[in-house]
Amino acid sequence: MIAEQILFWIFAVGTIGAAGGVIALRNPVASAMSLVASFFFLAGTYVLLWAHTIAVIQVLVYAGAIMVLFLFVIMLLSLTDHGPIVQLSPSRVAGGLATLALLVSLFGVFRKLPASDTVTWASDAGRLATFGTLKEMGAVLYTQWLFPFEAVSLLLLVAILGAVVVAKARV
Repeated sequence: MIAEQILFWIFAVGTIGAAGGVIALRNPVASAMSLVASFFFLAGTYVLLWAHTIAVIQVLVYAGAIMVLFLFVIMLLSLTDHGPIVQLSPSRVAGGLATLALLVSLFGVFRKLPASDTVTWASDAGRLATFGTLKEMGAVLYTQWLFPFEAVSLLLLVAILGAVVVAKARV
């Protein structure tokens, strides 16, 4: 039990640190590699939750395929480091306020969650046996979450195409 808690905190701090590196690093390749590290730490958290299928998919799909594609686009467009941006604009202030509002609302939601010992499905052996399996994930993904799944895939495609169009205007 103690080892799981130690590993959880290592993975949690690693995920948050690597995600902060994605934002803070100015070099696009270093930022993308920091995102890969964040994906690996997140996969470790999934392993601690006994969701091995999701952890493997996290590594194969996100850290493998999608990040290779992103790195290929970054290197193809030959994006360079433009130095630090220190100007304060209205959009940066609005983004900071929106982030603060999101964190405050998340904190409020987390305070209203029930205590961990009152979760009923955690003691249900039938649900725990199927948690994280491909059959269960497919059933949920392609019935309950089909539209958001397709919307995210379309959003990723549009984002990549938009990055290519914007970068091609500069090249």
